[in-house]
Amino acid sequence: MDAPDLNLLPALDALLAEGSVTGAARRLGLSSSAMSRTLARLRAAIGDPLLVRAGSRLVPTPYAIALRDRVHTLAREVRDVLSPQDSPLDLATLDRTFTIRANEGFVGLFSAPLVAAVLAAAPRVRLRFAPKPAKDAGPLRDGAVDLDIGVLGAFAPEVRTHLLFRDRFVGVVRTGHPLLSAPVTPPRYAAARHVVVSRKGGFKGPVDEALAMLGLQREIVAVVPGFPDALRIARQSDLVALVPRSCVGDASFPHDLLSFELPVATPEIAVSAMWHPRLDADLAHRWLRDTVMAVCRAATRDLRERPGWPGMASQASSAGEG
Repeated sequence: MDAPDLNLLPALDALLAEGSVTGAARRLGLSSSAMSRTLARLRAAIGDPLLVRAGSRLVPTPYAIALRDRVHTLAREVRDVLSPQDSPLDLATLDRTFTIRANEGFVGLFSAPLVAAVLAAAPRVRLRFAPKPAKDAGPLRDGAVDLDIGVLGAFAPEVRTHLLFRDRFVGVVRTGHPLLSAPVTPPRYAAARHVVVSRKGGFKGPVDEALAMLGLQREIVAVVPGFPDALRIARQSDLVALVPRSCVGDASFPHDLLSFELPVATPEIAVSAMWHPRLDADLAHRWLRDTVMAVCRAATRDLRERPGWPGMASQASSAGEG
């Protein structure tokens, strides 16, 4: 059986409403002959005459009378579905759960101001922060995640992205660590023992590549899955941790840890928001994206304006010497 031609629906609605070929043609901006041909197609498709002549006018058949209200409702719904979204978003009544996938560093720094901003504007909206064990576009594609936060890298080509902020790595050690007793030079940094973060369990990264160019190699004695784990180890040992600078701005950053600038150059970390294109035009999702972007701009601006950032060691100013 052939699929019905939905292009006939507006013509059927107009014919049943007007009760004449001429009136229906005028409503749809067609010629009377074109509408007559459409009426013939409708009769063949439905198996009913629909409109029959009674003297000088057309009258609907009983079946046409039974269809009239249903057809009008269907035609209106089709127009609504196929029309651009122009109804305003009512944040006061918006009742929806958004899932944001991000690592613990982002959650630690941005979750509190983000939740506050969302609740202030949309009190019935709920945020679910999900862990990010690996770079995988599957949850975005199947709708399990609404917004993914992280480094883009080799990701799904269809995914939409927006840069949130740029970050970079710093070193972190406990207060009184011997590394900070003198300027942190590449040889002194490489000679220390290190803890690094890797979801995949890797031991090497951009810092190791930069050190190798100077003929140096550091000793990595521990690999952990998250930045809080690295900070916890650094706090209780002489190991040197490597974390994004934004982690230093987290209110939970321990006071007995100090961060310092790396003595080698490493690439910046571009942190982006990512979402599936099917949500691009969704008004509620667009509002969520705008809110996340505004919160990140405000939080990173506040961090940049703090002199030296919290926890930055005074030795950092001479970290590149030697």
